[in-house]
Amino acid sequence: METGGGGNLTFHAGEVTAQERAASLGQRGGTVWFTGLSGSGKSTVAVALEKALVARGRHAARLDGDNVRMGLCSNLGFSAEDRAENIRRIGEVAKLQAEAGLVCLASFVSPYARDRDRVAALHRGAGVPYAEVHVAVPLSVAEARDPKGLYKKARAGEIQGFTGIDDPYEEPRNPDLRLDTDTTPLPEAVERLIALLTDRGMIPAA
Repeated sequence: METGGGGNLTFHAGEVTAQERAASLGQRGGTVWFTGLSGSGKSTVAVALEKALVARGRHAARLDGDNVRMGLCSNLGFSAEDRAENIRRIGEVAKLQAEAGLVCLASFVSPYARDRDRVAALHRGAGVPYAEVHVAVPLSVAEARDPKGLYKKARAGEIQGFTGIDDPYEEPRNPDLRLDTDTTPLPEAVERLIALLTDRGMIPAA
């Protein structure tokens, strides 16, 4: 498939190296990808982590599923093809943010393993730190929480192709971290994430 621009495109590299940018910011940019069922707590964890990072003087930015679909991906639906394109776009944006030196916190259901694998490969191919975090809860817990009322609508047949109900969620095979938010307190989850970021060299040890 030909890319936009008719193939008449040339990548224009900058003159600031990743090492120079890291030295300037005091951190190395990277992406933390939160995946899990709707209602698993992805956004809650990402918001808490962002706040903790900023309190430490780190530079972080969030990409959230609903927020992105209100803008960048407002032309996409929820078919398998559109979901794949949604994640492809977000993967590219996350990589750009990470290359700019930010710790990008991307929270998306991202139900299909192949789409998540492409995002991981995109980052690793560019030498950008990347970590996949499975925010995990049993379907019964997510459905009981139902913060947006989506499970209720799906059960009533008002939403078709809803992940966990009539569309599959493919759990990560080997996530870098699994957070069971039905049993893990939020402060503990944030501590474990900070440790992960430190271990991956995205942020310095406190």
